[in-house]
Amino acid sequence: MDEETIRTRRAVHAYVDSAERRDWEGFGALLAEDVVYEMPQSRERIRGKSAFLQFNMEYPGDWHLQVRQVVADGRQAAALIDARVGAERQDACVWFEISDQGLISRITDYWPEPYDPPSGREHLVERW
Repeated sequence: MDEETIRTRRAVHAYVDSAERRDWEGFGALLAEDVVYEMPQSRERIRGKSAFLQFNMEYPGDWHLQVRQVVADGRQAAALIDARVGAERQDACVWFEISDQGLISRITDYWPEPYDPPSGREHLVERW
């Protein structure tokens, strides 16, 4: 496995691990300033590190994440993630792109079912 792919895999694992630990400083250090986060099922997009950090810090419920599998090639990766909010479990497939600087620049988060986004995060997202 080439060095770039190894760095990408490490970034994905660090992203999930720091989110699970609520280590927002470490989480933010992984993100490009102009990171773009999208959730196709709810048609939401968040632009920028600050808004994305706030989105995660304010996400409601007792949520937990664990990497099940990461497939990476160069600066792109896909991760199958076990997600739990309270007693509800779901699988998420998350696609990552890594910038030339080694930071996460784009995240596309796919959930099993389309849904309407919960209220309270309108100030952080744009809908399409």
